Amino acid sequence: MSADPDSRNPHARKPVAGQPVTGQPVGPAGPAADATAAGLAGSRDIVLIVDDSPDTLGFLSEALEGAGLTVLVAVNGENALELTQRITPDLILLDAVMPGLGGFETCRQLKQRADLMHVPVIFMTGLSETEHIVRGLEAGGVDYLTKPVMVEELMARMRVHLVNARRGQTAQVALDAAGRFLLSVGDDGRIGWSTPQATKLLQRFFSHGDGGVLPPAVCEWLLHPTGGRRDAPSFNLTVGEAQLEFAYLGRIRQSETLLRLSMIEPASEIDRLRRQLALTAREAEVLIWLARGKANKDISEILSISPRTVNKHLEQVYEKLGVENRASATAIALDHLRRL
Repeated sequence: MSADPDSRNPHARKPVAGQPVTGQPVGPAGPAADATAAGLAGSRDIVLIVDDSPDTLGFLSEALEGAGLTVLVAVNGENALELTQRITPDLILLDAVMPGLGGFETCRQLKQRADLMHVPVIFMTGLSETEHIVRGLEAGGVDYLTKPVMVEELMARMRVHLVNARRGQTAQVALDAAGRFLLSVGDDGRIGWSTPQATKLLQRFFSHGDGGVLPPAVCEWLLHPTGGRRDAPSFNLTVGEAQLEFAYLGRIRQSETLLRLSMIEPASEIDRLRRQLALTAREAEVLIWLARGKANKDISEILSISPRTVNKHLEQVYEKLGVENRASATAIALDHLRRL
């Protein structure tokens, strides 16, 4: 079974451009569109088909709706951008060559939005050269099918990408709940998503969270973050009197990088505690984060050391301060920090 217009049933129902196959209008504004958005918030997966060919739209809409999916259609890139402002699909089928805004550029603009970063885009086109496939993947697509599209193959690929997208969302929710300072960044430096803790820190210094672009210096570092090293590399950015550390954790997908964000306390505080309390620089760092209310696990992540190493440093700190617990050490540290 293929998406060749000549092989499809000529009497099959064709959806109206810009509407879901149910016939309910999805325009750029109005109560009818709001009602549609609410009605589509069910358990069925929502697939957006973007193609300027009525035959392709009709054939695929019929096939996908028959498979239990809710189908939306758009006849061009501009229409797709407008529609996704109202409804977030679970997957997008996108023609690469269309009048006006082409498929590759449409995909780039969709992927610049934080709410659509997780949505898989599968390109469908008659272009089969390697350079076209590469362009589609670089634009943010996860897969590339040449026309005529075989429906059985398309459905199999869709199932895989829908499962992967759900797993990615589940992992992000878990990271949010764990209180980690993590963010994902595209190759252009645009933030795809960030955990609540990382978002607060970003907004504190840059007045943006998800969807913003990191400073040029960080973007340049992102081009070669590992620098040939096997350990976890990092980049320190000075913002006013503070320093932010961006630690490279790895690639999530082809054009997305996972980073850990942390704020490095001013050197003056570390030096002050080190000199006045006869601590090493690392012990002073651990003590500062202890005084900030961080648990040992959090301190290990912030300083990129193991929890066991944190415990060893704290044992030395307790001994040097003549105390036996965290509360007493924190009280001494805060007393010295207030004098800065």
